[in-house]
Amino acid sequence: MAARIRKGDTVVVTTGASKGRRGEVLRVFPRAERALVQGVNIVTKHTKPRGLGQPGGIAHEEASIHLSNLRLIDPKSDEPTKVGFRVLDDGRKVRIAKATGQVIEG
Repeated sequence: MAARIRKGDTVVVTTGASKGRRGEVLRVFPRAERALVQGVNIVTKHTKPRGLGQPGGIAHEEASIHLSNLRLIDPKSDEPTKVGFRVLDDGRKVRIAKATGQVIEG
């Protein structure tokens, strides 16, 4: 399966508690079909103190979100779009924004 959403892409959340939020993809987990997005799907983790160097407390961090709940931001129109693929004349396979046909770099 080709990677429609990749690390470094700007995406918007389409459903769930974080609906409408934008962020940059920090990491993609292809086998689980999930991604970590900066500032999206924030969860609270309670940690116990582990020795002198690690105090306990409450930490807020991003949790993964399913790829089906994300849409890539079109670089031309700055709107959410589906992602397609096209083979260029030189033989390279590139991602394109379905809405505008713009080639997505990266």
